[in-house]
Amino acid sequence: MSATARGMSIGRTLRHMPATAIIGFVLIAAYAVVTLFAPVLAPYGQAEIVGAQFEPWGGPFPLGTDALGRDMLSRLIWGARNTVTVALLTTVLAFLLGSVTGLLAAVFGGWVDMVLSRVVDILMAIPALIFTLLLLSALGPGIGNLVMVIAVLDGTRVFRLARAAAMDVMVMDYVEAARLRGEGTWWLIRREVLPNIAAPLIAEFGLRFCFVFLTISALSFLGLGLPPPLADWGGMVRDNAALITFGDITPLLPAAAIAVLTIAVNFVVDWMLHRASGLKD
Repeated sequence: MSATARGMSIGRTLRHMPATAIIGFVLIAAYAVVTLFAPVLAPYGQAEIVGAQFEPWGGPFPLGTDALGRDMLSRLIWGARNTVTVALLTTVLAFLLGSVTGLLAAVFGGWVDMVLSRVVDILMAIPALIFTLLLLSALGPGIGNLVMVIAVLDGTRVFRLARAAAMDVMVMDYVEAARLRGEGTWWLIRREVLPNIAAPLIAEFGLRFCFVFLTISALSFLGLGLPPPLADWGGMVRDNAALITFGDITPLLPAAAIAVLTIAVNFVVDWMLHRASGLKD
């Protein structure tokens, strides 16, 4: 496809994009800018104590300070960098684990499919949050343990989708023709299976990111998320929750940041699913 044709295709897509998807893309772009340029945008360091505890809004601290005297605006900005980065890394790892094992189960079938499916069934039979809390309590806090535990448990959902979508493709005549030509497993996955299941997998990536993002925030609220003094939105809600009793909305700011990003990603995912389905508005 030439550059002109590609530009025309992008233009048509933008013209037919609903307002919700545009809002979602704009918000995601804004979060990405804050995440990438947090050291430049934040007035202070994320662990820097710059005032007294719970100072009111205004003056040198537009959003006040927290229980230790750290600037809330700076903590919010650094929290975007820490929370979003860890959630994105965890989602990528979960997606790789789940999609690769799901594709292998669908392509090979037989005992490979049976073993992988039974392992996934066992992991999914245990309530995810309780299992996560148990594993993190046993392994100890830390970003590495947090990422690995959530990625493995959340990868089971990706496995189910990838396996189901790939098995629908594997029964098609063109896949059987490719096998009769002597094409190998890797060729089948790369040329026949992946192109035909890309749309649901991409949409699932967005949904997985939302679930992982919310899980990390919930664990941070419970004290098992990102270790201090790293700024984290879930931990910030917990640290400043006492202000609610005095009518101060400061604890709601990191909660709102979590909610807005989740809604934005869901706007984009809904549009992608609708577009992939081929339905007309």
